[in-house]
Amino acid sequence: MIIKLIVSLFIFASSLLEAQELTVYSHRNYYIDKKIYEMFEEDTGIKINLLMFDSSELIKKIQAEGKDTLADVLVTVDATRLVYAQYLGLLQKVKSDILEEKIPSHLRQKDGYWYGLTKRARIIAYNKNKVKASELSTYDDLTSSKWKGELLVGSSNDLYNLSLLSLFIANEGEEVVSKWASGIVKNMARTPSGSDIYQIKALASKRGDLAIVNTYYIGKLLNSKKSYESDLVKDLGIFFPDQGETQNGTHVNISGMGLVKHSKNKENAIKFLEFMLSDKVQKLYAKASYEYPINPKVEPSKLLKSWGKFKENKTNLEVLGYYNNKAVKIFKKVDWK
Repeated sequence: MIIKLIVSLFIFASSLLEAQELTVYSHRNYYIDKKIYEMFEEDTGIKINLLMFDSSELIKKIQAEGKDTLADVLVTVDATRLVYAQYLGLLQKVKSDILEEKIPSHLRQKDGYWYGLTKRARIIAYNKNKVKASELSTYDDLTSSKWKGELLVGSSNDLYNLSLLSLFIANEGEEVVSKWASGIVKNMARTPSGSDIYQIKALASKRGDLAIVNTYYIGKLLNSKKSYESDLVKDLGIFFPDQGETQNGTHVNISGMGLVKHSKNKENAIKFLEFMLSDKVQKLYAKASYEYPINPKVEPSKLLKSWGKFKENKTNLEVLGYYNNKAVKIFKKVDWK
């Protein structure tokens, strides 16, 4: 009887120990994320096992592992990837008053399959020595002949560009967007290649006058420990397009997170999701990773504030996944390389 009791206590204690952990599969490879995970461990006593890799590989891994997956939470960049993981049946619904209160409805999946974590705006960067802010207005204006040969933008397989086009399709329809994309191609300063960082560096090197990029990358270069990188961007301006009363606002995208369908630690995972939306975490992200807080009640960092307030497009980001294939076809149709 005593032996049975000891065995039962051992099994119970082991299950408790096992429950106090969490496995996060993350695409985000930033120092600040690791620091925040350490804070979560200190606050909750829940140990985080972290696997960092490219999003597509993490999604494939979760799919291949099936019911035996070790993953509890998927953290990735761009809502399209979250929609894809949801479509594959890899995520489960989370009902949380905390998450719903702190995350605007357009930055989370309506049924709770995924939630935004941080926010980035896709803006027009410009050379202040050659372009005045008063000359800029909308995304559509970028197709004007006045910008012929002056526009820098990444390739058609860049997910940020695919997401931008997907949003436009949702708002304007395929015919209008095809015309826009064709106009952008005509105004390109060079054959598109490389990430947003390369577009910013090309802009600073006067390879063009304008670039379509995410705010995050400008913040990253401005705060680079390499002086030649921070010097590169000192003459660049940031413009938030589509700010008129009748316009939809600047496109924003997210890094986000979802609870894996076959999570073995669901309760801990939900604690993690809610912790990531706490004010202290959101403030850290804004300061250290140059991203906008997902919670509008949390103040942006000093740098982000210096760029000014802007109206963001409030279309639910689920559409980025729904229209991705149509965006691919339009890019091919207009010969956007």
